[in-house]
Amino acid sequence: MSRPQPDPAALDDLDLLDPQVHAAHDLTPLWRRLRAHDPVRRHDRFWSVTRHADVLRVVRDPDTFTSLQGNMLRTLLRGHDPGAGKMIVVTDGPKHAGLRRLLTPGFGPRTLGPVTRSITEATRDLLAALVRRGGGDFVAEVAAQVPLRAICDLLGVPEHDRLRVLELTGEAMLGETPATSDMAVRIAQSEILLYYTRLAAERRTAPGDDIISLLVSGEAELTEEEVLLNCYNLIIGGDETARLAMAGGLLALATYEEEWARLRADPSLVETATEEILRWTTPAAHVGRMAVREAEIGGRRIGKGEVVALWTASANRDEAVFDEPDRFDVGRRPNKHLTFGYGPHFCLGAQLARAEIRALLSELRRTVSAVEVTGPVTWLPSNFVNGVATLPVALSAGAL
Repeated sequence: MSRPQPDPAALDDLDLLDPQVHAAHDLTPLWRRLRAHDPVRRHDRFWSVTRHADVLRVVRDPDTFTSLQGNMLRTLLRGHDPGAGKMIVVTDGPKHAGLRRLLTPGFGPRTLGPVTRSITEATRDLLAALVRRGGGDFVAEVAAQVPLRAICDLLGVPEHDRLRVLELTGEAMLGETPATSDMAVRIAQSEILLYYTRLAAERRTAPGDDIISLLVSGEAELTEEEVLLNCYNLIIGGDETARLAMAGGLLALATYEEEWARLRADPSLVETATEEILRWTTPAAHVGRMAVREAEIGGRRIGKGEVVALWTASANRDEAVFDEPDRFDVGRRPNKHLTFGYGPHFCLGAQLARAEIRALLSELRRTVSAVEVTGPVTWLPSNFVNGVATLPVALSAGAL
C-alpha cells in the first residue's frame, strides 16, 4: 500500500526534480540521511534544506528569502512566475500584507461557521454513498469532492452553477493523474478562469459576503488580473491540502490498524489525529524561495539569486522536533508540523483544511467499522505536491 523505499546505495543519485522519483519512492531514508549528514545540500541548480530549524529560519525571513520569483522549484528554475507580485503566495512585503488583510475576513469564524456545517453534511453524504456502493476510489469520490464544495461556498458560486463548476475544477485539479489528458486539463482550467471572470464582474455591481466580493471591493484596488489570479490560487490551495491530507490520512488509518482502533474508541483524539495526518501526509513537499542577498543557512553560504527548496516533507519528520517521527500516532503531542508554513506566509485556509479533516474523522469513526484498501494505490508524479492520486477502498458500515 505504501511506496517502496529506494535502494540505500542509490540515495545520492536520486534526482529530486524528477516527478516520477517522488511518485515511485518513499523518500524517508533520503531525508533522514540529508538531515544527519548534509542538511543544506547543493545541487546543480538549487539548494535543499531539510532540517526543521533551518526551514523555519528561512520562512521567517522574507526580506532575505523572497517568494517574488515563485514558491516552487518549477517556476523558480524557469526564472519567472506569472503571478509574481500579484498573487498572495508569490508576493512579499506591503503587497502581501495588504492581500492578507483583505482576505482574512473571508476565512473568519462568521464565514467558516456555515461552511463547516456544509462540509459536515457533504462528508456524511459522500461517505454514506461510498459505503452503499461497496467501495470505490476514495480520492475522486470523497477527498476531492469535499474541498471543492467548500471552495464553492467560500467563493459564493451560485447553486445553479455548482455542478458544472465542480466538474471543471475536478478535471483541472486531478489533472496530474494519467487518466486525464493535458488538453482536457487545459480546457478545464481555461473554462474555470472564464467562469470566475464573469462572476467577478457580477460581484463588482452586486457584492455579497463571499471572497470574490472582497477581492473586487473598492478597498482592494486590485486589477482584473490580480482578482483572477488570487481566485485561482484559492481554488488550488483550498483543494490540494485537504484532498491530499484526507486521502493520505485514510490510507494511514487503513495501514496502521491499531491507530484506527484508538481513534474509533476515543473521540477526543480527533483533534490530535487531524494534526498528525497533516504532519504525516505533508501535502506540499517543498516550498521554494530565492535569496535576494548573500546569506547563511546551517553553516552554508547561499549566494544572491540562488534558489532554495525547503523540504517540508523532511522537516515534518525531523528527529530533533518529533519523537519517533516515522511512527503514525493519532495522539501525538506536541506536533509542531510545518504543513501550513510559518510566519508571513502561514496558510490562510489552515482552519478550513482542519475542519474538513475533522469532519472526515468524526464521520468515519461514527459510521465505519473497518477500512480496506482493495487495489493498487497510485501516487502523484510531482516534486511539489505530495500524495495519493487514487485510493481504492471498501468501507464497512458499523455505527458506534
